[in-house]
Amino acid sequence: MTFAEQAAAAKRASRELATLNRGRKDAALHAMADALLAASDQVLAANAVDVAEARAAGTSESLIDRLALTQSRLAGMAEGLRALAGLADPVGDVVRGWTNANGVRVRQVRVPLGVVGIIYEARPNVTADAAGICLKAGNAALLRGSSSTLNSNRAVVAALHAGLVAAGLPAEAVQLVEGDRSVTAEMMAARGLVDVLIPRGGAGLIAAVVDGAKVPVIETGTGNCHLYVDEAADQDMAIAIMLNAKVQRPSVCNSLETLLVHADIAPSFLPRALAALAEAGVTVHGTAEVLPYSEEIVPAVPGEFDAEYLSLDLACAIVPDLDAALEHIRVHSTGHSETIITDDRRAADRFVAEVDAAAVLVNASSRFVDGGEFGFGAEIGISTQKLHARGPMALAEMTSTKYIVDGAGQVRG
Repeated sequence: MTFAEQAAAAKRASRELATLNRGRKDAALHAMADALLAASDQVLAANAVDVAEARAAGTSESLIDRLALTQSRLAGMAEGLRALAGLADPVGDVVRGWTNANGVRVRQVRVPLGVVGIIYEARPNVTADAAGICLKAGNAALLRGSSSTLNSNRAVVAALHAGLVAAGLPAEAVQLVEGDRSVTAEMMAARGLVDVLIPRGGAGLIAAVVDGAKVPVIETGTGNCHLYVDEAADQDMAIAIMLNAKVQRPSVCNSLETLLVHADIAPSFLPRALAALAEAGVTVHGTAEVLPYSEEIVPAVPGEFDAEYLSLDLACAIVPDLDAALEHIRVHSTGHSETIITDDRRAADRFVAEVDAAAVLVNASSRFVDGGEFGFGAEIGISTQKLHARGPMALAEMTSTKYIVDGAGQVRG
């Protein structure tokens, strides 16, 4: 099937999905979860092929971690689909409504986007998450995964198709888009067939889609996330949060990439922090001011503070005050998640007010910036743009709105 044929089939399926009630959609999500678990042997075998090929190609361990599936991760994918079934259906929600003086009633109501194209790298769990979120929000999904996950994605989508068919819904509601780069270009140019594109992956992928697409794009950004330890910080708290944000899962976009430390507490804080990071296996890339605090620090090179390591590496700098920390973040932030550790409410309030990011945290780990942790269920990604959606993109963000106007014969004078 050509991409144009796939997109046309998705458009037809989207019209059916838009009319489904919550019960039909939730039943389909449970059927998809059942089918995914029933196909676990096939999915894990296909994934093992992808992982072996990735290792043979010299892929980094952080990317292999994103690629690899286990029985536990597969169970988590199925549970994610069931969790979506337990969430309220956003379609039909009244965002606002009023009655004009002439008796005309106006309501702004949530409706599906239509056909959602998702272009993503590495993580096959995204295949199930994205399919489930799109379905619950009444959208058809065209999934363009990377070549490194092709076998895994084929197996996952085959299972999801089985679940859809068992629930009496069209298999075309979820489709895997295969082919060379020309197919990606077709997808980005498919106005009238694809209603919105969402890129999820590294900076290069996101930039290519944002720059090249003719279809509207919701941009999910990279996560050069900062942690600023203020002079009024509880240092024990700061170390615990720093380690969680960096080490708990370093290969994801909400992990810590840059540590900024107020100069007044650097002599007391940095030796402890650097020792804790070293014990956790983290390589610190420090400025000249940081180097004297440990012989294990790697000198930071130009441009390093713009990096998203996605590994057990961390950039570190000492700043003279809050103003300098804010300026550093303005220059280097990707607008994902930024954190301050402080017991000074005024400093926290300034940080929250002046940092321009999808999420700003006070005395909490950036690992909380996640649709599941926010109580939204599964997410498509973290949007770092400012139009339509910002932050975790869950069910509500996968809808648009339309106005419904009810009258009784009124005409405009």
